[in-house]
This record gives sequence, structure tokens and C-alpha cells, in this order.
Amino acid sequence: MMPEDSDKNPAGSPKDDQVKIMVCAGTGCKSSGSMDIFDQLKEEIEELDGEVKIGLLSDNGHGDLDEVEVEISGCHGFCDEGPLVRIDPMGILYTNVEVEDVESIVNMTVKKGELAENLCYRSADGEVFPKEEEIPFYRGQQRMVLGNCGKIDPESIESYEATGGYSALEKAMTEMSPKEVWREVLDANLRGRGGAGFPTGRKWQFAYEEEADQKYVIANCDEGDPGAFMDRSLTEGDPHRVIEGLATAGYATGASQGFIYVRAEYPLAVKRMNKAIDDAYEAGYLGEDIFGSGFSFDMKVKRGAGAFVCGEETALISSLEGEAGRPHPRPPYPAHSGLYDKPTTINNVETLGNVPMIIQNGADWFLDIGNENSPGTKTFAITGDVQNTGLIEVPMGLTLREIIYDVAGGIDSENEFKAVQIGGPSGGCLPDKHLDIPLDFDSLQEVGAMVGSGGLVVMDEESCMVDVAKFFLNFIQDESCGKCTPCRDGTKRMLELLEKLTAGEGEDGDIAKLEELSNYIKEASICGLGQTAPNPVLSTLKYFRDEYEAHLNDECPAGVCFD
Repeated sequence: MMPEDSDKNPAGSPKDDQVKIMVCAGTGCKSSGSMDIFDQLKEEIEELDGEVKIGLLSDNGHGDLDEVEVEISGCHGFCDEGPLVRIDPMGILYTNVEVEDVESIVNMTVKKGELAENLCYRSADGEVFPKEEEIPFYRGQQRMVLGNCGKIDPESIESYEATGGYSALEKAMTEMSPKEVWREVLDANLRGRGGAGFPTGRKWQFAYEEEADQKYVIANCDEGDPGAFMDRSLTEGDPHRVIEGLATAGYATGASQGFIYVRAEYPLAVKRMNKAIDDAYEAGYLGEDIFGSGFSFDMKVKRGAGAFVCGEETALISSLEGEAGRPHPRPPYPAHSGLYDKPTTINNVETLGNVPMIIQNGADWFLDIGNENSPGTKTFAITGDVQNTGLIEVPMGLTLREIIYDVAGGIDSENEFKAVQIGGPSGGCLPDKHLDIPLDFDSLQEVGAMVGSGGLVVMDEESCMVDVAKFFLNFIQDESCGKCTPCRDGTKRMLELLEKLTAGEGEDGDIAKLEELSNYIKEASICGLGQTAPNPVLSTLKYFRDEYEAHLNDECPAGVCFD
């Protein structure tokens, strides 16, 4: 049943007489000591209670507010500037905060309503940006799936409810039939954010149309790409959004059991998801007869062992069943015969994070965001040779140039841009001539890359593209499950050829062998890991072939190899 309504505020904003100091407690900020900052802030704010009338900076100058709360939040995404402290309702963001800065925050900002400028983000030209939405890193984003991350307490169901949380689930279960739900998602053209971009509503339709006494839905949070942490940040920072999306998928497909598959290397995500599930049961959002709809749905977290291949649907299912995480040929597809041979729907957690917004606002609203063939937004983990690294969310169709130079602040040295690796080990490396390509599923495939899970590694001219290809092949070869010969042995042979080239031992014909092996592995491998494994090599051969040829002559144009 629906909990009794309380004094909730739009978008989780504080009450008129309340200020919230949100300390980032994502994995990155926690590793930098943010919880020590949190503890110190709590202690000093509690000492102020009842002793002073707290004044805080507002749009209209100095305003009096009676109540200050200190809470944790999920990841803000601006990882390069953490630990982060956000002060609402003003939207002030303090960066690179240390325990020693707590005194300034309390004495200047809380007591006097003055800005601690030394803690504000400062651009390279010295301009100070007090508010989060004014910082260039955030200004170019459209944070929808990540909209709550950094602004609500991920361990509080009340904090999520205050944003309108679970109202979309209530709408789906009390005002819509299962068919109307999956039809709405299909009409919105929500495409899977885990890599391939398959229409989510179509997946749901396939499972809905299957006749079975038991069906399952699974949230896939097994991202394993080097440098990728999109799914991790969402499950850590807004776990109830994932629960609401998965429960909606269960209702739409007729599944009564859901699993959230999270790799064991994400202990904070596992902890917060488990707490969120317990709280959702207690609040009546999971369990028997939800919202009096007659629909019952159960959910639990399953931890994976950290195998990259388990991001593939059939390997994930094998892992859930207690078997080795190895893929199976398709068909049959999971929608027809999946977990325990029952109809099963698997969606990436970011995909599910879009569902409550689509149900609440409608397909047409979603179609207005992004571009025609790839509506909505996409999260990316941007790393490498850029000024601002971290987690971003941008409209589909934004160009690589806009992301690298506007959102990420451009190259972080005097060197020139050389390439960007997009889509992780399964993606491709693109040169500067493709900087103006829109980031959407179809445009990237046309140039030999893919959205993938959302990794973006930016490289300057000091990067060797043969060495980059070797790095990703080394990862792929290590993560191959070994089930099929093309992937198991083919990637090993490719890696050996790349090691020869980067060691100055390349021979005539090695490049041709790389191309031959690449094409064979793409065609003959069982699953997506093997089928996309050669992409880093093929894309670098396509756009940086001269570097491969230089290595045959014991030359590394970037000066990286042959040390």
C-alpha cells in the first residue's frame, strides 16, 4: 500500500526554513576522506543548534533559516574536484574540501551567509563559480537519470519519495495495464544503455507475450570496462530509482521476481541496494499486492564474481544459476528461455533509470530529448588527457567536440588532441576528423565505434595507438571465458602480434595477420565479447595505420614504445 502522504517538497528540495549540507559519499569521495568531513560537519552543526539563528546565502542576499541538516549524498560526477559538499536550497558547491575546511564552511557560510570563495570551483582563467549549475562541467549536461545523485540521501527512502519517487510505479500499477506500460516505453524508443542499443520496449513485449508460470526480470550492474563507473554511481547514489524501474519492468512483462546483479567489487552499491530493497518492502513498494493492484513482486541482490563476460546476457544468467559465467549461443533468447529456462528480461541499470521518468511524463516528452533515432540522455565516464574527468550525462546527439572541449574543459596540457576511445574494450578509437560526429547509436556504428556502456578515454599526441590497442586486447584476452576457440585463442594470437610490434620485433605480414584474425574472430565468436574484441585494433588500423607501419621500422611516433 502507498505510505501516507507527508510534507513533501518538489524535487526533494529542503523546506523553506531548512538548509541541507550534502556531503558526497560516493566511492571516489569516500576514498578521499569525505566521511571525516561529514562527521566533523555533523558535530559542529549540532553544537550550533538552539544557540544561533542560522543565516545562509540566498539569491536575495542574506536570509535567515532556522534549521540545518547534514546528510550524505551519492556521486556528483565531478570526481576530479572531490571531496564535494553541496549546500541547498542555494545550490552552492564546494570542491576539494578537506576536514580543515569545515570551520570555514560553518563560520563563514552557515553563520554569516558568506561565500568561502577558496572552496568554490575556479576555472583556468580565475573565474569563480559558486553554484553547481554555473560550473561549465555541469552547464553542458542534462542530468536526468543522475538527477538525484548528489542531491538526495541514497540511504533514505523518504529522500527519494520527496522527489516524487515511486509515483511512476503507482501510476503504472493503478492506471495502466502491463501492455500500456511496455507500449509507452516502446513508443519512447528507449534503447538499451548497456551497449547494443536494442529497443527496451521490444524486449518487454517479447517477454510479455510469452506464456509461462514464472517470469524474471534482471537489472544488469556488471559493468567491467576499464575506467567505467556509470552503473556503480547510479546504484550507489540513487538505488530506489533502479528498484522502481525494475519493478515497473516486472509489472509490464508479468514477472514476479527481480534480481539486481551487481559485481562484488562494488561493496557500497551492494550495501545501499540491499538497504533500499528492505526499505521498499517496508514501505509497501515491493511484496504482495502492491498499491492494491493485485500484482506482487519480489526482488533481491545477487553479487557477481567480477567477470567482464558476465555483462553478456546469457553469461550473466549462467552466473545467476550458480554455473560458470559463460555465454550460450542464441537463439533461444532470454525473453523466450532465460533464467531457469523461463522468460527473462535483462536491462542495464541506466536503462531502467529512465523508465520512471517515461511513465510519469510520457513517450512524447522523452522523444523531445536527444535526437530522433537515439532519444534521451546517456551517461559517460570521461577520463584521460582532459581538464575535468568524471561522470557526465548529456543529451544523445551531442558531439564529441562539445563533450571534450565544453563539458570536460579540453586537453589538460599544451599537446594536441589525438584520439578518443569510446565504448570501452568493445568500442573504437576515433581521430580528430570525427570530433563533430553526434554521439548516438547509429552514427558511431557507421565509423567503427559504439556507445557501449559509456566509457570515454581522451588521448593527446603523446599516446601511441598501437600501445593503446595492446592495452585493450590484453584486457579482452584476460577476460575471455575461454569457451570458444576464436575468442580464446584468436585474441591471444592478436595480443602476441601487438606485443611484437611494440617491442620492436614486428615483421612484414604482421599487420595483415592482425586484420585477418580480427575479421575471423568477429565472425566466429559466440558472444558479444568476442565479436567486438577486435574493434580497438580495427579502428586504430583504420585511422592510425601509419603508426603500425612505423613500428615495423622500430619507430614509435609517440615515443612510448622501445624503452
